[in-house]
Order: sequence, then structure tokens, then C-alpha cells
Amino acid sequence: MQNGEHTTKTETAYRTLRRDILATRLRPGAPLKLGDLRTAYGLGWTPLREALSRLEAERLVTAVSNRGFAVAPVSRAELEDLTRARQVVEVPLFIESIENGGSEWEEAVVTAHFRLSRCKLAVDDPSDAAVNEWDEKHQAFHAALLSAARSRWLLRFRETIADQLRRHHRFLGLAPTLRAAAGLKTGYEEAVAALREAMALEHHTALMEAALDRDVERASALMAEHIGYTLHVYVHAEEEHAVGAPAPAAELTTLKA
Repeated sequence: MQNGEHTTKTETAYRTLRRDILATRLRPGAPLKLGDLRTAYGLGWTPLREALSRLEAERLVTAVSNRGFAVAPVSRAELEDLTRARQVVEVPLFIESIENGGSEWEEAVVTAHFRLSRCKLAVDDPSDAAVNEWDEKHQAFHAALLSAARSRWLLRFRETIADQLRRHHRFLGLAPTLRAAAGLKTGYEEAVAALREAMALEHHTALMEAALDRDVERASALMAEHIGYTLHVYVHAEEEHAVGAPAPAAELTTLKA
């Protein structure tokens, strides 16, 4: 195998596994057995091993002694820690972006907000397609808000935190709340309401307006409040979900790359 072909296959394996871990198609705590992954994704042994090693370095995968790899677990403690970390990193980046952003930045923020406004909320359309579209456009909106910041290291830290928060939000808050909204559970009205509030366009509109008005004080307060919504949703959905329970190995064989 040529070196370039090997690199391409490893990159494909890495991106495919990473995508499904972040979307929790590969559930937190699930064992990542090479044979099952090879069958599910049609990828080779070596690209899979190298991809798993890269994902372990990103703390999306854990190495289990004498048992191979598993998807990194999630927990309330980790969610609280990530929320604090996001506050520390993202609020200063937002301020920096507001202070440095020009007309191109303003246009990017308005465009990202418009695209987000076209998405359906998960509580209204819980399909994978709708959830994934909202998630993509939501990530793009926050990236646009911060795109005029100049601290490369803080932006890199922010990306790492955002990836981990996406997993935690989907598994701990979004998934159990959507099951409640679908009528599979009762007594979750508060969780559903909290999720609707967290995803509401009004909060994102307020962030955009404060940014475009260059109102740093208001923008900082709104962002700090906004960051806390993920934890707020989980608190309401907490009792329904068993944190980090391993998925059956057979579940991996149903996935498509």
C-alpha cells in the first residue's frame, strides 16, 4: 500500500468514527471492538487502530487494559466541568471578537443566524436529519460569533470543549428528553420545556444583536447565561438516564459509514 493511500484510509477511519462518536451513534461507554468496527464500517485493521489512537489522544476514546478501546464515558461531573471551562474560554473570545470584528464578521454572524432560523427544533422534529441540521447550524452560528477573535490557542481549546459538550448534550439531555417528547415517558414536561428554551431562536437573536451593537457587557452576560442551558436541560432529564452505560456490542454492527 502506498503511503498516501494509507494516510487517506486512516483519515477516513478517523473522521468516520469521530463523527459517530460526537453524534452518539457510538454510545458513551460502548466497547469498540476492531472486528465489529471492521464489519460495520468496512475499514481495515490498521486504519482503525491508528484512528482509535488519535481519538484516544482527543479523549473521545479510552483504552481499557487488556480489553481494547471504548467510547469515552459521559457524566454529570464532566458536564459541569466542561460548562465551567466553556465559560472561561468562550466569554473572553466573544468579547475579543466583538472588539475586533468588521463588516465581514457582521455579515457572517447575520448569515449564520438566518440559517439557524430556518432549522426546526428537535422538540418539534426529533428526526436524525433535523437534529443534525440544527446542531450543524448552531455550531456554525457560535463559530461566526467568535470568528473575529485573535487568540488561536483559546479558539483551539474552545473547539475541544465544544466537541465534548456536544456528546454530553446529546446523550444526557437531548436523547432522553426527545424520548419524553415522543410520549415514551411521562412526567418530563419540564425537561421538554427546558430543551425548547435552550434551543429557542430568541436567545441566539439576542446574542447576535448584542454583538452587532458592540454591547460587550450585555453580550457577555447573555453568553454566560446561554452556556448554562445545556446543564439546565440535563438537570431536568437526569433521573431518566443511566450515565455512560455500555451499549451492546451488536449495536455497532448496525452502523453505516
